[in-house]
Amino acid sequence: MTADPELAKDDEGAGEETAAASSQAPEAAPEIDALAQAQDEIASLKDRLLRAIAETENLRRRSEREKAEATLYAASNFARDMLSVADNLGRALMSVDADQRENADATLKALLDGVDATQRELHNVFERHGIVRFDPKGEKFDPYFHQAMFELPSPEATPGTVVETIQAGYRIGERVLRPAMVGVAKAAS
Repeated sequence: MTADPELAKDDEGAGEETAAASSQAPEAAPEIDALAQAQDEIASLKDRLLRAIAETENLRRRSEREKAEATLYAASNFARDMLSVADNLGRALMSVDADQRENADATLKALLDGVDATQRELHNVFERHGIVRFDPKGEKFDPYFHQAMFELPSPEATPGTVVETIQAGYRIGERVLRPAMVGVAKAAS
């Protein structure tokens, strides 16, 4: 092979440049891979952070709701037990009719006034704590709020309507403490 020494130098220089370029290419590829991995990790961490923040916010809202419900419904069992006291006070007052009240001596009138005041105060306490008495006479029968005790044929009332209340119902918030005991109209045969 006869080669010009100048050409040989140029070939050697080209070979060195190619070797230098090929030695830099592998160095650049790891940097690009590392940058891509870092960006992926940042995106993953950002996603995890956003999910953690959302979960914390959901937990805070759920805790607030549960606290509000616990406050509202904490007295449910006690209130349910007190309903019989309210019923008994009402029965005591109903046992004395208006004529007997008018003709009663001062002692009996004072006793009846005391029972009446006690009943009013009990209902005021119930209302302060969100306990509401309801009398569904004339309403459409709803098994969630009413307990049907009997059906009564009634040509005037629409079938399925409450025509008589035996015992009033009570609810606290949206929950029923005690359904009302009712008589329901049925179609006259």
